[in-house]
Amino acid sequence: MAMAKSVRYLIPLVIFAALVALLVFGLGTDPREVPSPLIGKPAPQFRLPDLTDPARSVSDADLKGKISLVNVWASWCSACRAEHQSLMALSEMPDFQLIGLNWKDEGSTARQLLSVTGNPYDMIAYDPDNTVGINWGVYGAPETFVVDQKGIIRYKQIGPIDRQVWEETLQPLVAKLKAEG
Repeated sequence: MAMAKSVRYLIPLVIFAALVALLVFGLGTDPREVPSPLIGKPAPQFRLPDLTDPARSVSDADLKGKISLVNVWASWCSACRAEHQSLMALSEMPDFQLIGLNWKDEGSTARQLLSVTGNPYDMIAYDPDNTVGINWGVYGAPETFVVDQKGIIRYKQIGPIDRQVWEETLQPLVAKLKAEG
């Protein structure tokens, strides 16, 4: 009987210790380093209207034959606005195409923003209700996927692209993919 009482008092202590361990583990992880389950797999199939030309569509077929940076953005996203100048500079580079995925946004607001700030994208898939974003595992903006010439997702950048991200992570990967041909 005494043993049962002492075990009963240990249960809350064990639960508390487990919660502390989970908290310590959670505080030690960087959400930007959460790997995407899509890495190494074909880009999910999709077909969406182009934001700037709704008569035209953007699909997964557009990701084949050339290295693609698929950038998830929205006009309401402050980090996306901060990233915009970097994307304008990247749009001048010939080694890849820059595809936008306008996510959970109002089309007219997004088009107006691009008319003021410039459009760095070769094409922009318009996904106002997250039908495609959910298949890509998008949970925030900005996010950028690097897709190789065969349509395989090779990397996911969570957060804005800046000079450091470009020089240390994305540029070497694009160069590697270009060399692989």
